[in-house]
Amino acid sequence: MNRYETFIISDPDISDEKRASLFERINQLIPKENGFMVAFDEWGIKKLAYEIKKKIRGHYVRLDYCGTGTLVNEIERFSRIDDRVMKYMTVLLEKEADIDRIKEEIAKAEQVAALVEESETGPGPAEESETDPAEKPETDPTEKSETDPVEEPEKNQDDKSDSDPVLFDAPGSEAMETEKVKTEKKDEEE
Repeated sequence: MNRYETFIISDPDISDEKRASLFERINQLIPKENGFMVAFDEWGIKKLAYEIKKKIRGHYVRLDYCGTGTLVNEIERFSRIDDRVMKYMTVLLEKEADIDRIKEEIAKAEQVAALVEESETGPGPAEESETDPAEKPETDPTEKSETDPVEEPEKNQDDKSDSDPVLFDAPGSEAMETEKVKTEKKDEEE
């Protein structure tokens, strides 16, 4: 069984119900062809690099799944036939993918997502009172913490201009020409 990634750009003007039915149909194809879904990422509506079917925007979705070539053929056939799909592209990510390893990765990702969600909600007021401030781990004073201020580079005392120097400008650019004029005026004053 191989691991594939399919990008689908659907019509941005269709209703959410029609879009949901489109992706529900694709999600039904995967188990029907003895595959399984690894990830379904909905990226939303984005500007296209060029017009597709007279549209300048498209609704992007990324499907990451494991299956056989017949599954890919079926998804692409469905995408070709359905008018709601503007473009699609399938890429082989991994040949002879280790299904058990992928399922473990999915389980770990779900655990991490649950922990992140739990930490975002934060502990409730009852939970905060249970923790003792004396139980906080002490940090080594010799270690630098992330909150330590970063040392500022020394400024040149001879530089009296109020503007910062412009870095990485190409010769002939507007910023470079402005800097050149400033230095010429400075030289004339001296």
